[in-house]
Amino acid sequence: MLDIFQPTLQWIKDDFKSNRIRFAVELLAWAISIGCSITMALTVPNPPLLALYPVWITGCALYAWASWTRKSFGMLANYILLTTIDTVGLIRMLWV
Repeated sequence: MLDIFQPTLQWIKDDFKSNRIRFAVELLAWAISIGCSITMALTVPNPPLLALYPVWITGCALYAWASWTRKSFGMLANYILLTTIDTVGLIRMLWV
């Protein structure tokens, strides 16, 4: 069974060794993403958007930085757009 996951585990180790700060930032952004998703799922139909939006936006911004350091245009474009869209949503929510 370990043989099946060995290449993936090695890839994770290599990624960690190549840029430890980026690895930690991506891990934090992943935890934020999962945490926000679980919170949303547990609190529908009235999720605490005022609390979730800033946290989600922070996670997207962290992912954008990580994408930039990886030189991944697609991921960078995606997370910049998500950060922008959700920031606009937060501002609209605060002003209404």
